[in-house]
Amino acid sequence: MQTIQDVANLRTSYTQTLIANANKDVDTVRYTNLGRTGLQISVIGLGCGNFGGIGSSPAFFGKGETEEEAFAIMDAAWEMGINNFDTADAYGCGRSETAIGKWLKGKGAVVRDHLILTSKVFNPVGDGPNDHGLSRRHILRQVERSLQRLGVDHIDMYLMHEPDPRTPLEETIRAMDNLVRQGKVHYIGASNMPGWLMTKALWISDKYNLTRFDWVQNSYSLLEQGDDREVLPLCADQGLGYTPFSPLAGGWLTGKYQSMSDFPEGSRMTMRPEPYQKLLNQSTFDALAKFKAEADKRGVSMSGLALAWLLSHPIPMQPIIGPRKPAHLDPVPEALGLNLTREEHDQLTALFPGF
Repeated sequence: MQTIQDVANLRTSYTQTLIANANKDVDTVRYTNLGRTGLQISVIGLGCGNFGGIGSSPAFFGKGETEEEAFAIMDAAWEMGINNFDTADAYGCGRSETAIGKWLKGKGAVVRDHLILTSKVFNPVGDGPNDHGLSRRHILRQVERSLQRLGVDHIDMYLMHEPDPRTPLEETIRAMDNLVRQGKVHYIGASNMPGWLMTKALWISDKYNLTRFDWVQNSYSLLEQGDDREVLPLCADQGLGYTPFSPLAGGWLTGKYQSMSDFPEGSRMTMRPEPYQKLLNQSTFDALAKFKAEADKRGVSMSGLALAWLLSHPIPMQPIIGPRKPAHLDPVPEALGLNLTREEHDQLTALFPGF
């Protein structure tokens, strides 16, 4: 059992590690503010959607990473300095949150004090008509279940996982505002959110003096740049944070896919290919070949260069990566060491016209 002095020593050691990390130029995760808030998060976050499943899909519950494999990934990310773990109530039907909770319990209070947890609500967690969505009932029930699985008394960052057309947006925002006022949630945000709906949400918060969404988490990468049109300009104008998920486009930007039909066993294209069907054309493979040449020229992996491109974006963003094993974190120090110029960023963007 830890004594007060043991805890104090651990806190001092961890603080010294953070200071040492902050003073390194490369190979170490840096920290930045979440939008206009005072919350400091690592510039790259750990996505935990494959712990005990593959995202929120019921067809894959119980698959994905085992708890032992998830622990190894979390250990590696934590040791690297990543302080933001991203999960959701429906990932693996709660298995992801449970794995994180067990990992935290083994690490103790010091790690919990410094770890920034993100969870989400919307996707189905049962077969009943009220087992999904963003109603007040569902949100208040699900946050309690998430807290229990995670073994914590609050969630640092809480997201609506995607819009709910059945529920008035004001009802959702009021429910999440209640959670902030109760101390169960510290910051709220929205995922899979179009610019027009985020604008409406900010207007509702301003009109009724409710807690506002502080960031957006959408899919964004060199192969999916749609948010450049509306969402990212809105983030810049309103001081919103931006945490892109699928920054490697489901493995497409890693060099994993070499042809129209050569998909490695166990990859997303063999398990859940639907979101990536639009990439199955020769122009995509031509662009990827040019991108690989740019990565080779810099002596880094395609993954490392893809992450560096995001980190060099003129609008600050914090990519969420979902490694399947600790080695998949290797591109992180590559990305942090590149420091692409604006000209280099634009040249890489030009390799993927129309995305």
